[in-house]
Amino acid sequence: MDRTLKLLVIFCIPILLFSGHAYAQTINVSGRVTDQNKQPLPGVNVVLKESPSIGTITEANGRYFLDDVPTDAILSFSFIGFKTTEIPVNGRSLVDLQLQEDITTLSEVTVNAGYYTVKERERTGSISTVAAKEIENQPVNNVLSAVQGRMAGVNITQGSGVPGGGYNIQIRGVNSLRRAGNYPMYIIDGVPVSAESSSSLSGAILPRGETSPLNAINPNDIESIEILKDADATAIYGSRGANGVILVTTKKGKAGGKTVFSINSSYGISRIANKMELMNTEQYLEMRRQAYANDGRTDYPANAYDVNGTWDESRYTDWQEELIGETATNSNIQLSVNGGSQTTRFLISGSHNEQSTVYGKGFKYKTNNLSWNLNHRSEDNKFILNANTLFSDQSNNLVQADITSKTLILSPNAPALYQGDGSLNWENKTFNNPVAAYEATYSSKVKTINLNMNISYELLPAVYIKLNGGINQQGSEELLLSPNTKYNPAFGITPARSSAYKSQNRLFSYLVEPQMNYKQKYGDHEFDLLSGSTYQQRDKTSLQIFGYGFESNALITNLEAANTVSVQNDAKTEYRYFAVFGRVNYQYKKRYIVNLTGRRDGSSRFGTNNRFASFGAVGAAWLFSEENFLKNSTWLNFGKLRASYGTTGNDLIGDYQYLDTYTLSSTSYGGSSSLYPSRLYNPYFSWEKTTKLEVALETGFLNDRMHFSAVWYRNRSGNQLVGIPLPATTGFSSIQANLPATVENKGTEFELNTTPIQTKDFRWGSDLNISFPTNKLVEFPGIEGSTYANSYEVGYPVSIKKVYNYEGIDPETGLYTFTDYNDDGSITSPDDNQVIEDVGIKYFGGWSNQFAYKRWDFSFLFQFVKQRQSSYNALMLNPGTMNNQPVEVLDVWSETNPDGRYMAYTSGADAQKNKVLRYFKNSTATISDASFIRLKNVQLSYRLPVYKKVQDIRLYVQGQNLLTFTDYFGLDPEFFSTGFLPPLRTWSFGLQLNF
Repeated sequence: MDRTLKLLVIFCIPILLFSGHAYAQTINVSGRVTDQNKQPLPGVNVVLKESPSIGTITEANGRYFLDDVPTDAILSFSFIGFKTTEIPVNGRSLVDLQLQEDITTLSEVTVNAGYYTVKERERTGSISTVAAKEIENQPVNNVLSAVQGRMAGVNITQGSGVPGGGYNIQIRGVNSLRRAGNYPMYIIDGVPVSAESSSSLSGAILPRGETSPLNAINPNDIESIEILKDADATAIYGSRGANGVILVTTKKGKAGGKTVFSINSSYGISRIANKMELMNTEQYLEMRRQAYANDGRTDYPANAYDVNGTWDESRYTDWQEELIGETATNSNIQLSVNGGSQTTRFLISGSHNEQSTVYGKGFKYKTNNLSWNLNHRSEDNKFILNANTLFSDQSNNLVQADITSKTLILSPNAPALYQGDGSLNWENKTFNNPVAAYEATYSSKVKTINLNMNISYELLPAVYIKLNGGINQQGSEELLLSPNTKYNPAFGITPARSSAYKSQNRLFSYLVEPQMNYKQKYGDHEFDLLSGSTYQQRDKTSLQIFGYGFESNALITNLEAANTVSVQNDAKTEYRYFAVFGRVNYQYKKRYIVNLTGRRDGSSRFGTNNRFASFGAVGAAWLFSEENFLKNSTWLNFGKLRASYGTTGNDLIGDYQYLDTYTLSSTSYGGSSSLYPSRLYNPYFSWEKTTKLEVALETGFLNDRMHFSAVWYRNRSGNQLVGIPLPATTGFSSIQANLPATVENKGTEFELNTTPIQTKDFRWGSDLNISFPTNKLVEFPGIEGSTYANSYEVGYPVSIKKVYNYEGIDPETGLYTFTDYNDDGSITSPDDNQVIEDVGIKYFGGWSNQFAYKRWDFSFLFQFVKQRQSSYNALMLNPGTMNNQPVEVLDVWSETNPDGRYMAYTSGADAQKNKVLRYFKNSTATISDASFIRLKNVQLSYRLPVYKKVQDIRLYVQGQNLLTFTDYFGLDPEFFSTGFLPPLRTWSFGLQLNF
C-alpha cells in the first residue's frame, strides 16, 4: 500500500508543477458586448477558440465574466444575426467588443421541430416561428393573442373578451366535419397537453365553455412558439399531428459570471373596442309608436311600459356604456432569477396577474405562475440534462351569463339600475333589471402542473441515447350559483328556489419517450437517424352535482344543505396511446436534402380491428443558391426549393365511442335504477386520415436584407369520424362510424421579411405575411338522402350556409319577399333555402414593422382579413317590439320611402311580419362583407442609462386591438356572436429592471 502511494505521489508531482505553471499564466477576463448602436447584446456566446467547451453567455446588460483564461487565449464571440469575431486576449483583463451585424447568418437560425432541431436553411418542412422578442411584454394573458397575424397559414380568433376564455385555431383550414376534430396538438416543453378543455357550466359566459391550455403559461416565460404545418413537419407525431402541432418552449437559464435578478411589472386598462350606434330615446319611441299604428292599435298595452307613460319618456341611457363600459384593469408582476456556470444553468420565475372585467361588480380573473428550469451538461459534453417545471393556479370569478346582448336591446328610456339607497331598482315590477344577473355567478379554480425531463447521453461517437418524459396534471373546481336574489323580491321567491351546481374534474397524463439518435458525416454525405417510441396514458375523472332549494343563501355553496341533491355526472375515462417512430435525414454537399419520417400509432379510442395505423412523409429540399453557377451571385444570397408529401391521422373523437354503451335512466323500473342502450358497437371504427402535399420556394436578396417565401399546399382529409344517421326502426339515431367524405384545404402563403434601412443609429425591419386559403367538400357519397344535406354541398366549403334568396320588399304588401324555388306558393325549408353562401375567409395576414433608434424601440402590427360572415341582421329582433335597434333600422320602408331597407315596424302583433322576419334572418340579407384591418399591437420602449448595480432599466408602453377599420354591421367583424363580449382594447404601461 505504501509503495502504491509513493508511486501516486511521484506521478502527480509533474502534473501539479505543470498546473501551477498554467495557473500562473491565466487571468480573469471581463467585458461588455454591444451592437452597432452601442446597445447591450444579451445572450452572446463567448468561448475560448482553443477550448469551445469553456465559455459563457453575456448577461442582460451585455457583460460577461470568464475566470482562469490563458493570457495567450483567443476569445470567440458569436451571436445570431452578427458576424462571429475573434479577439486575442494578449494579457488583458478587460475586453470590450462591438459586434457587426451580419444578416446573412440569419439563415443559420435553429428552429424547434419537436423531436429534433434543424437549421432554418436546411429544414424540409413548413415551420412558423415567433420568438420571445415578439411575444414578451405584450398586454395579453395568453400567448395566442400575441401571435395573431404573425404567422402565415395560421388563423387565430379569440373566443371572448372575458378573461380566461378560449381561442379558435385553424392551421391551414378545417379538416374535420366535427369542431373537436380540428383541435391542434399542444406540446409544452416536450409534454403534450390536452386541447379538449371545455365545461358544461361555463357555456353561458365563455363560448362553448372552452378555455385554452396556454392560459396556464405567462407569455413572458415563453422563449418561442413554433407551429408545424405540413406533412414533413407533423408526420413524426402521427395521428396527433393531423391539424398541426403547436410547440411551446419556455425560457432557459443563461450561463454567466453572476446571477441576474429581474423584475417586470406592468399595469393595463381595457375597454370595449367598438360599440354599435343604437337609437336614442326619441328615435326609439317614434319606432314604437309607429309599430302600434301599423298594427292598427291606438291604445298601448299595460305592459308597454316604455310608451304608455309608465317609464320616463325623456330619460336616456347608453346601455352599452352602462353595462359593459367599465374600465377593466390588468396588473402583472414577475420576478425571476437567472444564472449558472458553464455547465449548469438555472432559471426561476414567478408571476402574479389580476384582471378585472368591464362588467364591474368585482368580477376578477387571477393567475399565479411559477416556472423552474435546470440545464446541465457534463464537462465532456456527453451527458445533457434538461428539466422544466411549470405550475399555474388560476381562479376566475364571473357573472353566470354574458349580458352583452342585453346592452343592444334594452329600451333607452328604461329606468335606472339602482335606487337611492343603492338597492336594485325593479320600478314596481315593470323592469327586469339586467344587473340582477350579477347575483348569479360562475367561478372556477384550476391548478396545472407540467413536468418535463429530457436526458441525453453520447453512448458512442455520433450515437446518442435520449429519454424524454413528462407529467401533466390538471385539477379544476367549478361552482355555478343561482340564488333567489336574482329575481324581483316583489314576487316572493325565497331561497327554496335557489340552486347550485358543483363540478370537479381531474386529468392526469404521463409520457415516456425513449429515443436513439445517430449523426455522422462521410465526406460530402451527412446522415441524421432518429428512432424512438412513445407511450402516453391519460386518466380523467369528472363529477357534477346539482343542489336545489336552501333554507338560506348563506348555505348555497354547501350542497348538503340543499333540499334536493342529484348527481348529474360521475365518469372516469382512460386514454392510452403507443407509437414507434423513425426519421432519416440525408444531406449531400449541404445542398441536396431528403427527410423521411414514419410512425406507427395505436390508440385506445378505436376497436380491436383498427386500433393501429401507419403514417409517414417524405420531404426534400434543394439549396440551389449553393450551386456553382449561383454560389457567387451578387443578386441572390439564398435560394431553396422544397417539397413534402405524407399522411397524418386523427383520433380526436373522445373515449369509448366504438363500444356498446349504456346510460343511467332518469326513470326507475320496479323501484330500481334502470339503464338504456345509448350507443352501438362498431369494431371497424377507425382513424381519420389527412394527406398533405406542399411545394415551397424560399429566397434571400440584397445581402439577405430581403427574404421572400412562397408556399402552395393541398391537404385532403377523409374517413371522417362522425355519427352516421340510422333509421328510427333501429332504436338509435346514429352510429359512430367513418363517413366516406373528403374535405380538401388548398392554398398559398407568402412571406416577405425586409430590412429597408440599416445605419449606425437607426434600423427599420418590416415583415409581411398573407395567406389565401380555400376549403372544399370534395366528395360525400349519399349526401342527398342524409341529414347532412342541409349543412353541406359537394364542391363547396364546409362552412357554407344555405339560406333563402332575399328579393326585397314587396311594394304592395310591404313585406319581405323571397324566391319560391319550387313554385308551391309558400316559403319552406329545405325546398326554398337553396342559396349557398360561402361564409369564411378569402385571405388573411399581417404587416409588422420594427424601428430601433439608439435607446428607443418602436413596433406595430396590422392584422387584416378578407371575409364574408353573418351580420347583425341574423340576430335582430323584430323592429317595433320592446327592443332597441341600430340606427340603420331607421331606414324603414314606406310608400314615401320605397327604397327603405327594413319593412314597416310591428309591435309583434302582426303574425305575417313575424313569419317573414324569420325568413329574413336566414336569408342572403344577413350575409355581408366582414373584412377588416386592425391595428393589433403597438409597442414603444426606452432603455435608461445604467447606474450602479442596476444592469438594465426598460420603460415600455403597449397597446392591443387599438383601431379597427371595417364596414361590418355588428359589434366586431372578427367576433360574430353578439351574445358574447368581443375582445377588448388595451393599453399597458410597464417597467423592467435587471440587476
